[in-house]
Amino acid sequence: MELSEEVVQLGIIAFIALSVGGLALALLYPYLTGSASAARRVEAVSSTSKGKSVRGLKARLQQDAKDGRRRQIQDSLKELEEREKQRKKKMTLRTQLLQAGLDISVRNFWIASVILGVILAVATFVAGAPPFVAPVAGLVGLFGLPRWLLSMLRKRRQEIFLDDFADAIDVMVRGLKAGLPVNDAMKVIASESGPPVGPEFSEVVEGQRVGITIGQGIERMYERMPLAEVNFLAIVMAIQAKTGGNLAEALSNLSVVLRDRKKMKAKIKAVSQEAKASASIIGSLPFVICGGMTVLNPEHLNPLWQTTAGNLTVVAAFLWMGTGVLVMRKMINFDI
Repeated sequence: MELSEEVVQLGIIAFIALSVGGLALALLYPYLTGSASAARRVEAVSSTSKGKSVRGLKARLQQDAKDGRRRQIQDSLKELEEREKQRKKKMTLRTQLLQAGLDISVRNFWIASVILGVILAVATFVAGAPPFVAPVAGLVGLFGLPRWLLSMLRKRRQEIFLDDFADAIDVMVRGLKAGLPVNDAMKVIASESGPPVGPEFSEVVEGQRVGITIGQGIERMYERMPLAEVNFLAIVMAIQAKTGGNLAEALSNLSVVLRDRKKMKAKIKAVSQEAKASASIIGSLPFVICGGMTVLNPEHLNPLWQTTAGNLTVVAAFLWMGTGVLVMRKMINFDI
């Protein structure tokens, strides 16, 4: 059976088409199925993982170093917090006298308090006040007034210290940048700064002569001057001693922080001054009116002093006034 020429040509064309299609399918099959792109991704991932393994090792070493430094800092902060809690528990009268800068013994302080209490009690009795007023005046002279004076002296000394403390840190920074050791920089502060900054740093310098380290000396300074700024200095010195680093740069940053805190305190004081003036006027107004009435018309207030109901009224008024003054004081005093 002979095939026609047209059938033969069609067969040849179909064979060629199948051959070309098979060849094209063989060449394009990886791209059609996505195996080529998968192979490229696998190769890319494998090459990247090799590079990352080297870089990852370096990163882990650096991270371990940072973690170690961070743990040391955290341990230092925890240790300082524990010491701070112990100091608050051990706030004795002797410590308060040191913080106020008074060079007297506890025994002499109590003797002076007793003498003051007796004087106030006798003066109140001689002035003709009711019998129950004299013991109250004696207790105020024994416990209240001396402690109030001591607190006022402590606060004033701390304010003077804060005014010069940032300048003392700047002196230390300049000394360290000039090549002086920390001890010599503190000697400059001790000799050039006025009280109480100069004597406090002098105590640190003198302590080094008997084997007390700088960190321990600053901790003792914090016991005599319990301020957050002094605690910051103790933290910086403790961390630098354990972890190392540029002490001049750390103290320079501390000086900036101290000056910013000082500006913030001055701003808070200026903003709250109006409230403090109002509270002072409200708190003193009853006493001013009572004094004026005593001068202008003394007989008008006699029932308050000569009758039992009047005495109870005076006591209740003092209690309410004291409560109001304490509440207003809490509202207008701000700490940072």
